[in-house]
Amino acid sequence: TVKNLRQAEKSMMAFCKGAQKITEFTPQDAADFRIFLLKRPLVDTTVRRRCKRVKQIFAAAIKKKIITGNPFDDVPTANRTNKDRQRNIKKEDIQSVIDACPNIQWKLIFALARYAGLRIPSELKDLKWENIFWDKKRFVVHSPKTEHIEGKSFRIVPIFPDLEPYLLEAMEKAEPGEKRVIPIIGGMSKNLRTQARRIIKRAGYEPWPKPFQNLRSSCETDLVEKFPLHVVTEWLGNSPEVAQKHYLQVTEEHYERATQKPAQYPAEQGQETTREKLQKIHPANGNPDNCKS
Repeated sequence: TVKNLRQAEKSMMAFCKGAQKITEFTPQDAADFRIFLLKRPLVDTTVRRRCKRVKQIFAAAIKKKIITGNPFDDVPTANRTNKDRQRNIKKEDIQSVIDACPNIQWKLIFALARYAGLRIPSELKDLKWENIFWDKKRFVVHSPKTEHIEGKSFRIVPIFPDLEPYLLEAMEKAEPGEKRVIPIIGGMSKNLRTQARRIIKRAGYEPWPKPFQNLRSSCETDLVEKFPLHVVTEWLGNSPEVAQKHYLQVTEEHYERATQKPAQYPAEQGQETTREKLQKIHPANGNPDNCKS
C-alpha cells in the first residue's frame, strides 16, 4: 500500500512539477491530471487506481482541515476489470506447468494458487505446518490483505483433492524443524512472478498476464460450478460482489455446454411417447379426436 501511494505521489509531483500548493489544486487540475496519466501512456484501469490513491491523499487533507473539498470527486476512480487480461487456466494446462517446476515448493506454489485460490505471495508467508489439519482436511490461511477487517484476518480452506498430494509431498521433504510450508518464499517475493513466467515457458506455454491472479480466478470459476457462491467466497476470502466483478469468468466450456443437445430424447431411451401410449388405448392412429367417447 505504501509503495502504491508513493507511486501516486511521484505522478502528482511530475504533473505539478513540484510547484503547486494543495490549497490551489482545482477540479480542472484533477481532470487534467487524469489526461496526463492517460498520455504517459497508462491503461484506464491503472489511471483509475492512481487517481483513487491521490483522492485518498486529498481526503486526508480534508480531515486535517487543510482544504474543504476534494478536487477528485468527479474523476473516475472506481475499479474496473480489464477483461483482456483475464485467462482461464485449465487444470490440464496447470498440471503441465507443475510438472515443469524445479522442486516441490514451486509445485506447491502453483497448486495453492490454482487449486485453493490463495493470493500469491502474500498468503504464503504465514502458511505454517501447524496451520494444516490433516484429520479434518482443512488448513488456515492468514490474509494480510483483509486482516484490518473484523473477522477477516484468516479463513479456513479445504484441502482439495487436487492439492493434497503436493501438500503431502512437501511435508515429507520438509527439513526437520521447518515451520513454514513454503520456506523459499521469504527471500524471493519480489521476483516470484519472474520465476513463475520462466517455469510457464519451460512447460511450453506463453506466459499469461497476471500469472497468479488468473490462477486464483480460474480456481474460483471452477468452484462456483460445484458450490454456492457464498461458500466459495468464504474459502477464497473475497465477497460475492468482488468475485462476480473481478474473478468469475465465462469460459469456452460454458459456451460448449450451452450449445450441446441432450444426448438422447425420451423416445431414443426406450421410453414410450404420448402418441405411442394413445395408440395402445385408441387404435385410430393414437388420435383421440378420431375415437368416439
